[in-house]
Amino acid sequence: AGELLHDKDAVASGERKQIGNSSGSAHILSLDDRKNMLVSRTKEWKRLQQHAKDEIEKMHLRDLMMEEKRCDTMCAEWDGVYLDYSRQRADLKTMKLLRELADRQDLKGKIEQMVSGEKINFTEDRSVLHTALRADKSSIGSIVVDGQDCVEDVHKTLDQVRQFTDAIRNGDIRGYTGKRLRNFISVGIGGSYLGPEFLYECLKTEPDGINSALGYNLRFLSNVDPVDIERTCADLDPEETLIIVISKTFTTAETMLNARTMRQWLWDFMGNDKEVVRKHVIACSSISATDKVEEFGINTDDYFFKFWDWVGGRYSVCSAVGAVPISLQYGFDLFEKFLEGARSIDKHFVSAPFEQNIPVIMGLLGVWNHSFMNYSTRTTLPYAEALLKLPAHIQQLDMESNGKRVTKHGVEVDYNVGEVDFGEAGTNGQHSFYQLLHQGQTVPCDFIGFIASQHDLCMDGEDMTSHDELMSNFFAQPDALANGKTADEVRAEGVKEDLVIHRTFHGNRPSLSLILPKLTAYAAGQLLSIYEHRTAVQGFIWDINSFDQYGVELGKKLANEIKDHVHNARKNQSEDVDGPNPSTTRLLKYYLTKTKENESACSDERSILSLSSVTRKTYKDHFPPTPPESHDLGGPSGKM
Repeated sequence: AGELLHDKDAVASGERKQIGNSSGSAHILSLDDRKNMLVSRTKEWKRLQQHAKDEIEKMHLRDLMMEEKRCDTMCAEWDGVYLDYSRQRADLKTMKLLRELADRQDLKGKIEQMVSGEKINFTEDRSVLHTALRADKSSIGSIVVDGQDCVEDVHKTLDQVRQFTDAIRNGDIRGYTGKRLRNFISVGIGGSYLGPEFLYECLKTEPDGINSALGYNLRFLSNVDPVDIERTCADLDPEETLIIVISKTFTTAETMLNARTMRQWLWDFMGNDKEVVRKHVIACSSISATDKVEEFGINTDDYFFKFWDWVGGRYSVCSAVGAVPISLQYGFDLFEKFLEGARSIDKHFVSAPFEQNIPVIMGLLGVWNHSFMNYSTRTTLPYAEALLKLPAHIQQLDMESNGKRVTKHGVEVDYNVGEVDFGEAGTNGQHSFYQLLHQGQTVPCDFIGFIASQHDLCMDGEDMTSHDELMSNFFAQPDALANGKTADEVRAEGVKEDLVIHRTFHGNRPSLSLILPKLTAYAAGQLLSIYEHRTAVQGFIWDINSFDQYGVELGKKLANEIKDHVHNARKNQSEDVDGPNPSTTRLLKYYLTKTKENESACSDERSILSLSSVTRKTYKDHFPPTPPESHDLGGPSGKM
């Protein structure tokens, strides 16, 4: 197939566009021709539309759930991961039609293109190789991009991470004053933060994680809000702290401001010596940012961990982005198990037939629910407290990837793409937003549960373990959403007639259930890979680019312009400011005026706008004269 040459102005004006092919010749496609290439114009798409209208809309899950053959068929299993999707508003015909759509969109070919390193990120002319980040060493030589052996490069970096993090944990590498480095602050935002924090929380209560983390303290600094800095570093000893700056380009505004602040924090306590930075700050960034990393003062020979332009931020947790902070906190061996879990699902994704392929099934159902059933939201509901940060990671993964409006053919979509994703760990979510799930708008749900808990409890006098109590809710909620409760069932309970309508549940609300053996590092890797590939599948079907994020740029550009206005007003000691429009001008004037009032209220102290020290409270205020060097954590042998 020829490669489309994109031109935003041409798209807007409806001009013809040129498409070249491998022979070097070219032909011209009009806007109408390109619109005819929309997936919504295909017979496979139209069959699904008709099927939804004529058949599925007339069915209720209450009845579908009683079809034994359907229920026994609508499940899949791989390497301990069990998927049940029988509570979707779909039947066997639906799945057949969705697979036909996948074939029409050459889903198999697109998957192969992605994992082999073809440049499927067509707007940035980049490969998409997060799968290479967890490839086995035996795959060295199998993926070459622009003359570089990707898997070999990955393992060189992983070996570097192992060597460095082992040296830190063994005490072979120490800080500027000779103290051991026990505290780690990971400075990053977006994909440089959400993925690693999801994994950090998973392992915090995993038995191996508990043991390996004893004596170490990992924190994440993402928000440019100075309060986040105060919360992150106030009770830490800078002499025992290592700063990890994670930014693909080393230009991300929020991250670099926080990085400079952390550098100043170190200097405040240990003196303005370049060696302080060289011994207490490391970087995870793209090779193309090497010069910027060096300019910051970081030792690029030993304290710089590289990743590549073919790794998107939200897909980067398996790179140095996740490897460095997680290995510092828990040891590299545990991170390696995480990679092995992700690799297992990668193998399944590439090789399994679509009717048994877990990420493909979930992706196709995502397309079905959003584009054909018109459900605009979706929720992730892990029944494991250790997965409390997974929904936030999935939110970025999906919404930044598939929140698009233009296809690879350069025309705007005329069908729904990109759901709104949210979620919460169960059972907390049940007492937060499940009311809406049961009686408000319909929201397809992903329930995630585990056969065994990381730490189960059985209290004297209780009939069941705490984990059985949790999982009873896990099994009950999907049935309640699917079946609902009829008015007659409510009346049979003796409810007053005027309350019957309020206590009736229509049901027919779709969900799927994922069950894994236990939440380990390996299982966390499996979950990550499943959701990464689900996202890609939906983008492949919709013909959009799931691997760029131009929507992030506009707000950043405007923020820089606003910063100039604020800076000039501060410099001139004036509230007179010209914003880009009357509304913003009014808000800026209000902010500047009130800020000046706050300054005068603190006139007996240094201006809050000119503090040179990073924090007013320091670790010395929390733990005079020094932080505690021991703790009473018992690890897995501890008692309640």
